Amino acid sequence: MNSELEILNLWHEFKPNKNNNWVLKDINFSMRPGELVGLLGPSGCGKTTLLRLIAGFDRPKHGIIKRNGQIISDDQYLLSPERRQIGMVFQDYALFPHLNVWDNVCFGIDKKEQSIKRADWLLDLLDIYKLKYRYPHELSGGQSQRVALARAMAPGTSLVLLDEPFCSLDVEVRSKLRSELSSVLKSCSTSAVLVTHDPHEALAICDRVAVLRSGEIQQYSTPLEMVCNPSNDFVGQFVLQKNILPIQYLDGSYTTCIGKLHFSSDKSISSKSVCMFDKNAIRIKRSENDNFTVVSKEYRISHFVFTVINEGLKLRAEMSLDTDLSIGDKCKVETIKEKSFLVLPENINSIF
Repeated sequence: MNSELEILNLWHEFKPNKNNNWVLKDINFSMRPGELVGLLGPSGCGKTTLLRLIAGFDRPKHGIIKRNGQIISDDQYLLSPERRQIGMVFQDYALFPHLNVWDNVCFGIDKKEQSIKRADWLLDLLDIYKLKYRYPHELSGGQSQRVALARAMAPGTSLVLLDEPFCSLDVEVRSKLRSELSSVLKSCSTSAVLVTHDPHEALAICDRVAVLRSGEIQQYSTPLEMVCNPSNDFVGQFVLQKNILPIQYLDGSYTTCIGKLHFSSDKSISSKSVCMFDKNAIRIKRSENDNFTVVSKEYRISHFVFTVINEGLKLRAEMSLDTDLSIGDKCKVETIKEKSFLVLPENINSIF
């Protein structure tokens, strides 16, 4: 199958030194034409650096970047950004303040009739046609984001790079724009790479998601595969917001600090295995004689989410609104019968 973008054995660092502080380590992934791929991870994990390498703003120290089968970057060669036919939408939109909406969108295109018609069509598609003679300072954040997207797609590029495009928008506008993004890209037959640190955003709209941690890809899969089969505890905790507990083998059974795990003891697991489960798989109760302490209480409309801690171990629990617990209270953590858990890395599914 043809690849819109292919990255092979890519490594990158900013200042070579003897400690080998690699910002990106052995990155490998490809994307198909028409796909929306998410680069997801915490701040400082290398997402934007990878996007800059794809755009051609930097040259990788090792590895290859291909576009439609052709090398556009390696450690000896760098095709300039303007020749890559890749659109870019920056976090701060980067609109030209002295140009109106129409001139911003048309900045990177020739003035042939077909190109003008495409720009007009994009303005209409993104519902900003009526704003074409306004200047950037006269636009809201959501309108500016639509203009930036139209400008990136106006030259007819088949690949667009989006660097946290919704991070500065309010909740309602952010939700509306991200729900429209997939349909806009499909209307234009355009692939896109979306950088985000929001797991809900990545899982909601991306066809596939690459999870990065400290410059390394932890998992690259569809959202459904990631939810059903997280590759490790980092993916489970950061992406899926699961609770994670270490496992011990005591008196012939596997146990955690909140109780025994009920699965066959003939299943061998390693000393580094962990138990992963949802916030609704446990309940907390006030108990002055137990070791967990409530450290936060968050209101979520239909329930509270409590965070409790014991000797550095944190757990989060969903509890009903009538739960009478406050920050600082001592409490007991209990598992809820029939709720599921997963043991990683062995991928053992069972229930409490």
